[in-house]
Amino acid sequence: MQTTESKTLELAVDLIRRQSVTPEDAGCQELMMSRLAPLGFNGENLRFGDTDNLWARKGSEGPVLAFAGHTDVVPTGPEKNWAHPPFNPVIKDGYLYGRGAADMKGSLAAFVTACERFVQAYPNHRGSIALLITSDEEGPAQDGTVKVVETLEARNEKIDWCLIGEPSSTHEVGDVIKNGRRGSLHGYLTVHGIQGHVAYPHLAENPVHAAAPALDDLAREFWDSGNDFFPPTTFQITKVEAGTGSNIIPGECLVHFNFRYCTENTAESLEERVVAILDRHGLKYDLQWHLSGRPFLTDRGALVSASQDAIRTVTGRETELSTSGGTSDGRFIAPTGAQVLELGPTNATIHKVDECVKAEDLDTLSEIYEQILIELLA
Repeated sequence: MQTTESKTLELAVDLIRRQSVTPEDAGCQELMMSRLAPLGFNGENLRFGDTDNLWARKGSEGPVLAFAGHTDVVPTGPEKNWAHPPFNPVIKDGYLYGRGAADMKGSLAAFVTACERFVQAYPNHRGSIALLITSDEEGPAQDGTVKVVETLEARNEKIDWCLIGEPSSTHEVGDVIKNGRRGSLHGYLTVHGIQGHVAYPHLAENPVHAAAPALDDLAREFWDSGNDFFPPTTFQITKVEAGTGSNIIPGECLVHFNFRYCTENTAESLEERVVAILDRHGLKYDLQWHLSGRPFLTDRGALVSASQDAIRTVTGRETELSTSGGTSDGRFIAPTGAQVLELGPTNATIHKVDECVKAEDLDTLSEIYEQILIELLA
């Protein structure tokens, strides 16, 4: 592997080498803490279930600027499909390859090196710097950030500003930052019929036939127009399952669906509208719901301004604010009243074979994080 003088790149390489597939941390948090402790950070290891979490804080006064992220990565898939072993990071043609390079061990390394330079330059900075790191973001997300936030809330420890290192950028570092996310609501529908022989349909009741018109209505329904911050709410069927054989009318039809919804609706209003459509079609059904997260938005304010100014200072780029994409752990932090932004490297290869990030982008990202610290806490 090519050598480099970049401390950020070196740390990213060390983190990628650790096979931290959800919910494993594989020593990543310990490695990060070994760099943060000499700066004056106090680290708390908060383990819930099989998830390792780290809350590291320097300072006892407000305001609190927290960097949030995850050490866990998604599975690699068949390693034979990778040009290089996914946990043996390689720098080639200016890119760092390895699972987690973009999502999000590169950002974690940039957090640490930004803090190192900032604390050295501003040892008596105001407020506090913190890191909230979990190993359960790519998985169920039940024992990770949500539990740490509950712990902090229980002792009235507040985050004022939170920067999440998710890969938010599209073409160049800092061209897009996420200042909010849509809500995610899952529905699990079971339509009941009567199983029977296909040659005797009058003795059976086909739940697929019964469900199809209702599903068509749900797919065609106009949910809202979105607003200045969010695109319109979308409904997608993700799974349909029925039947046990070619000559058997099924007795049940299982349907999974998902809403990605904006602030023009609530989870409760969507649930009510779905039930009304199903009832209008006279279906016999059971329906369960799972709310992954409500929508959140950080409007223009101190964190947005500091981030846009920092990106402009470091790169000369103007930044687009966006609420597109999936969910993130910001959904657990924003309800506490914190201003939350996602700012990280480009996202073109996340979760893919041969995940990579431009090596020099990690240094740029670290400089942006450092400049945000300067803007808010110097």
